[in-house]
Amino acid sequence: MLEKSALYIVATPIGNLNDISLRALNILKAVDVVAVENIQNSKHLLAAHGISTQLMSLHQHNEISATNKILTLLNEGQSVALITDAGTPAISDPGALLVQQVRAKGHPVIPIPGANAAICALSAAGVMHPHFFFFGFLSAKPVARKRELLQFKSQEYPIIFYEAPHRIIECVEDMIEIIGADRTLIVARELTKLFETIHIGSLIETLDWLKSDSNQQKGEFVLILSGAEKLDKPLVSESAQTTLNYLLAELPLRQAVKLATAITGENKNALYQLALQLKQPDQLTE
Repeated sequence: MLEKSALYIVATPIGNLNDISLRALNILKAVDVVAVENIQNSKHLLAAHGISTQLMSLHQHNEISATNKILTLLNEGQSVALITDAGTPAISDPGALLVQQVRAKGHPVIPIPGANAAICALSAAGVMHPHFFFFGFLSAKPVARKRELLQFKSQEYPIIFYEAPHRIIECVEDMIEIIGADRTLIVARELTKLFETIHIGSLIETLDWLKSDSNQQKGEFVLILSGAEKLDKPLVSESAQTTLNYLLAELPLRQAVKLATAITGENKNALYQLALQLKQPDQLTE
């Protein structure tokens, strides 16, 4: 049942128009107004499903004024749905400000789940890691983009990016420069559409693949960059080892370990095991 004065956040297809839930269709038919990122794009989707609900525009350049209009509608008891050009609103798309303001005014915000490009790509990628990091769009400016990539050089989780077709080559080139040529990159292009492509290879292989076929440089991209290899972290830091060495030279083992633990704040059991290794068997004194 439709709630009055409620904002519905409705996920729409990322390509195939049939990838929309029955609940989403019912909500879009029943609300008083649908706020859309692009009216022409949304008209195509709604017309395909026989929906003629009134539309209003909400995009990144008018989100403040559109939010005020929607708040007025909600105050008058009307219900509004928010959709974007594709996928789930307010994730790398307009809508977060609207949601924030509607919640602040005490109106219900009701999510209607559905398509999401990042999860769609991840589900078909065969990534075994139980965790991932979603970043979204990298900066369009090369210097800023490289600075953003630098923070992921030692990230152990897979990282998910969105990228536009006109920047895909320079984006992968920057990844090679900052991250290294051997890390694996999964390219998911035009998901759910006619020319859907999922390519897996090292960064350098992927760059060659993209450059070899200009058709593979077209469309919307989801990029999944593999995480850095996990390095075995020593149980005891180098500075703690140095401290323990000095103490063992002057004190019995247990006392040295106790003081080293207090000084360094590191694990007592790990320090004790290290002390046993450092102390010669004939020197052991408890």
